[in-house]
Amino acid sequence: MPDSPVASPLTTQPLLRAQGLFCERDDRVLFSGLDFELNAGDLMQVQGSNGSGKTTLLRILCGLNASYEGELFWRGVPIDEDREAFLASLLYLGHRVGVNKILTARENLRWSCALHSPVNDADIEAALQRVGLTGYADVTCRNMSAGQQQRVSLARLLLSPATLWVLDEPFTTLDVHGVKTLEHLLAEHVEAGGAVLVTTHHALSVPCPLRRLSLDRRGGAAA
Repeated sequence: MPDSPVASPLTTQPLLRAQGLFCERDDRVLFSGLDFELNAGDLMQVQGSNGSGKTTLLRILCGLNASYEGELFWRGVPIDEDREAFLASLLYLGHRVGVNKILTARENLRWSCALHSPVNDADIEAALQRVGLTGYADVTCRNMSAGQQQRVSLARLLLSPATLWVLDEPFTTLDVHGVKTLEHLLAEHVEAGGAVLVTTHHALSVPCPLRRLSLDRRGGAAA
């Protein structure tokens, strides 16, 4: 009888693990001894009062802020040892709308996707349709409302092969329909084996399990 297969050590590792994170700003500790894990299929909401370090934490995870102490691991490997693999698996949308206003929706999406893998016009139009922008592919973003510009940015979620989505206040400026669309996109991504880390003041209503990470009461942040 053949031996039972032995799982690779990496298969049992969380996608993302933070260990002992410490960060301070303006001589004030934002968080200290912060540990958490994000697994495939996880949707985690980062919560905290204003100034508790939510955006700072996301920027640390994405390599945009080096002013911290602690360890970060991607699939069990320190991120610093294979940052290229981590970045290839990451899609980060900051709290500012990530579009160039002088470009059309199509041009914005074609440019952003080209950084990883080019997409065709049919895929772009399908993504725009999904986020409620049918017929807007060739409209200049400066001629769109703030909510429509946000939808252009969110269309990147449908065009990216990234496993990990890190989203900072993605519901800002969205109307009720846009909120529901984004909630379903988050649920679909984690149900397909992806992972999402999101900050939002919006009360999430998603058809999937939701985990929460609170930064309040971690090293001096207001409760």
